[in-house]
Amino acid sequence: MDSQKTAGQSGISECQSYALTSAGRMEQRLPSQPEKAWSERPRALRTPRAPQGLSGSGEGPSASVMSPQEEDPLSCIRACCTRRPQAEAQKLNFLASICTICKAALQDCGAHYRLCVCPLEVAQCIEALLQEEPAERLDTELRQQAMSAIAAMSSAWLLPEERKSSLLRACLSSVLHLPRHEDTKDLDAALYMETMEALHRLLQVLVGSAGTSVLVELQNILELLLPFTMCQLVAVEERAVACIGRLLAFSNTCSLPKVCSCFTGAVVFRHQCTENQRFPVLGKLAEHLIHGAAAQDEGTRDEAMKAIRQLFIFITSQRMWLWQKDPKNPQLWERQQILLHQEVSQENRARNIFEMFLKYLQYPERVSIFLTAIESMTAPSLHSTELAAHMVDVLAAEAHFPPGQVRKIVKMIYNSLPSIKAEPALESLGRALLVLASKHPREMVSSLLGCSPTCTSVTITMWREMLSEPPAVEKVLQELLRVLINHSLRHTSPSIEDWPRVLALAAARILPEILQLPLVLKEAQAIFPQLFLALLLQVSLTTELTLQEVEIFWEEHQQHQLTPIRSAVQALKVLLCSVGLQRQMEAIQEQGGWDALLSTVTHLQGVQVVARVMRELPGALRDPIFHQLVELLSTKLCSWEMVAMVFLVEMLECVDLSEELHRILSLFNTYLQSQSVGTQQLVLRSILELSKRQDTARKMLGLLPCIMEQLQDADSGARAAALPVLSTLLRLLDRGKLSLVALELAGSLPALFEDESGTVRQLSIHLFLDTLSFVEGREKRKMRKEVYRSLVPLYLHLHDEEESVAKASQKAFLGATRFLRWRRLEHLAEVAQFWQIGECLLVERRKSAAQDYLGQSLLYLQSPQEPLRREAGRFIGLLGQHKRDQQQAERENIYQGLHSVLRDPSGSISLQSLQTAWILRETRPPPPSGFGFWQLFSRLHSVWHWWGSSQADS
Repeated sequence: MDSQKTAGQSGISECQSYALTSAGRMEQRLPSQPEKAWSERPRALRTPRAPQGLSGSGEGPSASVMSPQEEDPLSCIRACCTRRPQAEAQKLNFLASICTICKAALQDCGAHYRLCVCPLEVAQCIEALLQEEPAERLDTELRQQAMSAIAAMSSAWLLPEERKSSLLRACLSSVLHLPRHEDTKDLDAALYMETMEALHRLLQVLVGSAGTSVLVELQNILELLLPFTMCQLVAVEERAVACIGRLLAFSNTCSLPKVCSCFTGAVVFRHQCTENQRFPVLGKLAEHLIHGAAAQDEGTRDEAMKAIRQLFIFITSQRMWLWQKDPKNPQLWERQQILLHQEVSQENRARNIFEMFLKYLQYPERVSIFLTAIESMTAPSLHSTELAAHMVDVLAAEAHFPPGQVRKIVKMIYNSLPSIKAEPALESLGRALLVLASKHPREMVSSLLGCSPTCTSVTITMWREMLSEPPAVEKVLQELLRVLINHSLRHTSPSIEDWPRVLALAAARILPEILQLPLVLKEAQAIFPQLFLALLLQVSLTTELTLQEVEIFWEEHQQHQLTPIRSAVQALKVLLCSVGLQRQMEAIQEQGGWDALLSTVTHLQGVQVVARVMRELPGALRDPIFHQLVELLSTKLCSWEMVAMVFLVEMLECVDLSEELHRILSLFNTYLQSQSVGTQQLVLRSILELSKRQDTARKMLGLLPCIMEQLQDADSGARAAALPVLSTLLRLLDRGKLSLVALELAGSLPALFEDESGTVRQLSIHLFLDTLSFVEGREKRKMRKEVYRSLVPLYLHLHDEEESVAKASQKAFLGATRFLRWRRLEHLAEVAQFWQIGECLLVERRKSAAQDYLGQSLLYLQSPQEPLRREAGRFIGLLGQHKRDQQQAERENIYQGLHSVLRDPSGSISLQSLQTAWILRETRPPPPSGFGFWQLFSRLHSVWHWWGSSQADS
């Protein structure tokens, strides 16, 4: 007893935490069945057969048979865990000791705590013993005793959960892979039957002792058994199916928790199931049993039919609680149960059995059966293939799958199709693809595009099956069209289905393949405008793809494939030829349009070529394209607005705008505020064209305020486009409105005289001159102030480097002097005596204007044009000479201005500044403080010497 106590204490110290956990669970894990379900004790030990190669009177411990009573069970277990037993007797003694320990633990909770000895090591040792048993023979009771030990550990709550699956897998593999006892003389028939019975008892004990987790335990065992039912070994398949049938029969006698209706019924409730109410293995189990019922082996078929009957009882009993609650049909359950049992007992055809099962399976199980049926089509068995084909037909026709499940089905078909050779299976998958395409076009299209963006031969086969009947063709093409125009940058996962631009590429890649199908071509002709524009925009999108998107597109099958942009251009060519526009396709080729589309530099030019060719189409084809273009631009998808606007501008010249003009004006108003400068310029160009058409000109006046904003916010390109539009639209206004708008423009145009673009300078000066003739009444007096402000800029731009700007300035300056009625300045401008204009300005204008002149001149000292800087410096010098009563601040401004050109890139300007300073020295005394004249003169003198030396070096 002392040794036993010591061993027990040692065991507790090593596994104390596990023992406490196990003891704590004893009260929670009540049996799910009456006591008789697991009260069977291990069978009396047979006298072990002498191992081959050993004499019957072997010497030493390894040859002796020791009864459990002759040795302390704990010591035996610990010794075997420390050093694995080698002799048969030691192994059996070890297993018998486990049963003894577990029996004691069941009778006394205290004993359970004391007797818990390293359960992980014990389980590992049992697993190793099972794996060492030879699969080709059965000549001892070791397998039986091992299963009895496992059952005893489970009943005593001593079986570690983390080792249970691997231990049971080893047990199943050791027993189920035994050869048929009829096939070998060495196999003892009685021992074989007892071993199989021991396996059944073990499975029942595991389920019966699981307590409230009985459904979880049942599913775990079934998951381990199912692979054995499809292992292509007849004996193994028959035994595995028999185990399932016996286990289901036992489970039907237990008090099981109700399985959630999500897994057994046709009604889906919005709730969250607990783990103990879920039975997700149901669909896979039903599918395997149905295949077993169709097996070629008679024994497997018989066992499968028995298991199917028990599964029916299991399913219907789970539905009983719902039927019993129906007050209108109190006897519904009894009638339904009798009917089902009759159908099962009379039915021997796998197809009808499957259809009966289908009534009780929800979509998760149906999807599981669907996937397994597709996978089983790759097997060589013709009978199995025909059954799988029937199952696929029925499920595809009756089931309504959620989007995520449709994607799983498509991927399974894509992966399995290359290995499927049987004609019935191929025909069944074709029908399934067609039905699913009609029911779930969006999921089918995105899933198939995601399977292979570069369009492999497998996907081409699947597309052709999906597009073999008109209803599916229309839905699929509409979905492809939606994918083509979805250029969103949003992606939520690494899956290709969540990369819209990659899917759009894949859609463009598949179109040339499916356009060869007559039904597809007919539908493509009906939606040609949408398809044409979608592909054209897809070509443009391809030029903007990120490296990551290209890599995803090229993830597989890159060899011998067109680049993404060439693939999109090819799709556009094929579309034109397919609908009878081959001549237009060739015209685009002759004008270099296709080649231009391939380059990011010339891409927009290529779009222009395509648009110019397409505008020559008959109105019946051209007008729908234009209307679709307006529709696309109305969606405000900025990823392709530039391309669409280029096409729109080219089409405006030849279409009837009576129906779409109001929408076009709304588009123009929106896109004038676009962040894309190029888009703004295109809109302004379109407005200019429409303002010249008699039927649309006055409609453009509503855009006038938005166009005027372009003068302040846009860049030089948009300003250059806006100025001619304003010049044209002003002439369409009535006199009263024209006068107000002209006055407003006159105040904002001088700011554009110094624009970096010579075109903007010229156009703004021309438009300023026009505004002088547009004002009248009270606005004319207000206009004088704006004209005064424009004189110095116009005078300085008489020296502009661009001749066109200088001439425009001369005309505008002449117009301004006439507006102000300054005859002297008018004469100087007419005879081009520009050098006298500066001095005349100072004479004609009142003294208070000199400060304004000085401020404007100082700004031009920063001009990028040398002539303007030179004239501004000279004019500042004139200001200094004419204002003899200058205030200190004015003198400081003049000195600061002259100082700013000390290091002017042009030495002549620096020299001029020096001369100006010298003149001021002669005419003005030095200021009393601050940055004085003599300080400026000293710096200018240094610059003079620097300029002289640089001229000598050159």
